[in-house]
Amino acid sequence: MRSEEATRRATLELRRVVLTVAGLNFAWFWVEVAVALSIGSVALFADSVDFLEDTAINLLIALALGWGMRHRALAGRVMAGILLVPAAAAVWQAVSKWGDPNPPDVGWLAATAGSAAVVNSVCAWLLTRVRTSGGSLSRAAYLSARNDVLVNVAIIAMALVTLWTASGWPDLVLGLGIVALAVHSALEVWEVAGEEHLAAKALAGEPID
Repeated sequence: MRSEEATRRATLELRRVVLTVAGLNFAWFWVEVAVALSIGSVALFADSVDFLEDTAINLLIALALGWGMRHRALAGRVMAGILLVPAAAAVWQAVSKWGDPNPPDVGWLAATAGSAAVVNSVCAWLLTRVRTSGGSLSRAAYLSARNDVLVNVAIIAMALVTLWTASGWPDLVLGLGIVALAVHSALEVWEVAGEEHLAAKALAGEPID
């Protein structure tokens, strides 16, 4: 009984943490999108995809705690598709600026990236306590939040380079790099969903193609 009660409490704590992290990421996704569009920053717009990615991962964990493998697989594939939408928008923004990339406002760029680093640091701190409670997905969420802090620092460094060169190319190049990472993350979510789908078929005794 004690073991079951401890498991139940750990599950409730994990769900509370990942939903809090998902909420923080979703809120800051809109902040970064608004600022990115206002100052014309491809890198900041692409970084907002990271916030949407983390929202999807943490929601997937929360759903996975109460759903079967088949439903988790379906949710994972839907979320992987959602991740590609803002990534495609960031690519379109990069293409539209390719001929003459104007430098974004450095002050707003650095301030927004700095605030994003704070949010990601808080999320990583929250996930530290539960990163082993939900298997590979919760650990992936923790590592993603931790690595996002490094991306935010890279954007701040890029803002300094932009200030020095007065060019929009650093922002454009970094933005495309972040988009590539977002697409890779979407593919990873899709692969995990595929593995869960196969596992669900195996448990149900269905033939695996």
